[in-house]
Amino acid sequence: MSVVVVGAGPAGMTAALNAARAGAEVLLVDSSTALGGKYHQAPPEQFGLAQPQRIRRGQGSVTTLAEEVGAHPRIRRLSGGVRSLDGHDVHVTTGPGGAGETAHADALVLATGAHDRVLPFPGWELPGVFTAGAAHALASGQRIAVGSRVLVAGTGPLLLPVTESLLGVGADVVAVLDAGSPAAWLRRAPDLAGQWDKLAGFAGYLRRLVGNTQFRTRAGVVAAVGEERVKEAVVAKLDARWRPVPGTHRRIPVDAICVAHGLEPRLELARAAGCAIEDGFVRVDGAQRSSTPWVFAAGEATGIAGARAAAAEGAVAGLAAAVHVEAAAWREVEKSARRAMLVVRCGQRFGRAMASATRIGEDWNEWLTPQTVVCRCEEVPYQALRDSAPAQRDASSLNLSCRVGLGSCQGRMCGRNASELAENLIRTSAKEPPVA
Repeated sequence: MSVVVVGAGPAGMTAALNAARAGAEVLLVDSSTALGGKYHQAPPEQFGLAQPQRIRRGQGSVTTLAEEVGAHPRIRRLSGGVRSLDGHDVHVTTGPGGAGETAHADALVLATGAHDRVLPFPGWELPGVFTAGAAHALASGQRIAVGSRVLVAGTGPLLLPVTESLLGVGADVVAVLDAGSPAAWLRRAPDLAGQWDKLAGFAGYLRRLVGNTQFRTRAGVVAAVGEERVKEAVVAKLDARWRPVPGTHRRIPVDAICVAHGLEPRLELARAAGCAIEDGFVRVDGAQRSSTPWVFAAGEATGIAGARAAAAEGAVAGLAAAVHVEAAAWREVEKSARRAMLVVRCGQRFGRAMASATRIGEDWNEWLTPQTVVCRCEEVPYQALRDSAPAQRDASSLNLSCRVGLGSCQGRMCGRNASELAENLIRTSAKEPPVA
């Protein structure tokens, strides 16, 4: 009886380790050859640089979670991407030409993580415009700076480690623009209490960045300018609804723009497994079990709450999966599971507070022009959505009418943005009086 874990970040590694410790045979699948996911990304060993943060465990011994996973005799690793699910069979592509392997999963743990969400703006398709996560991966994993003069913009705490990593590889970060407001964090202070490690981490980033770059709130990049690649960023002050404030636009010479407006969970496999999605995340119970009884989920797929909460969810999911395949009885793992559940609940409170504090403004569409590309795969301009809106009743039919989200990424990058734009346009057109 086997447990298949997809994703080798904090949630996936902890799920695999706990399931194996409980007696299950585990297959850990990840597209990368290195363990750790994006969170623990570090330069290759050949670079001779610092490796992922070490975690102290037990009798003063120091080891990494990745080393524990790699050394466990009941965990087998498989590097590749999951091509499809066919019932309990997980088809993994492991090489060129479609070469792969099929694994039978008596229990499946999805720890697929998240990717950056980026709101479109004029020129965002130009070379030199990166997601903040991509810039961070190049800086942390390959010691490559995406540019020499870089603007970091968006919202949320992700902007801070991205900026630090860029500075660490020699980039001149001309500014960090957060469209949110510090007041939003203060309003959520009661829910942030008890998360002193995260708050101290944020404060540490800010302290280290002082003197190296300017940090501005209620501001954002509203356009990128250039021909063959980005040359300038157009920035502006934003009001509470994220509308550009007239008269505040200015141009900043840059050769790279790094943008992230929060994180978007990767739900393709969860949907393929028939898991119920609620408020944009996989719905799970207290044991991290999804609506599909043999499928468990952990980490960003169930809510954005940070690495510590993701690891705790992974521990619960791994133990519950081991019980599901009858490798262990609940009474044998209950104490460990309940201890992890306490961390999960605390993390969920923090995640809800962070989501509220970094909520995207309702009127970000006001920085779009009719020619702004809203779906890069199909090269669909905003005007196409506007032209289709009056004849549609819901966002899904509007998307289909102009091919938004039907390209190679299947809406992974543009789907949520296009849906929000469509809903706004349909709502607006419903309020307008008919033309006589």
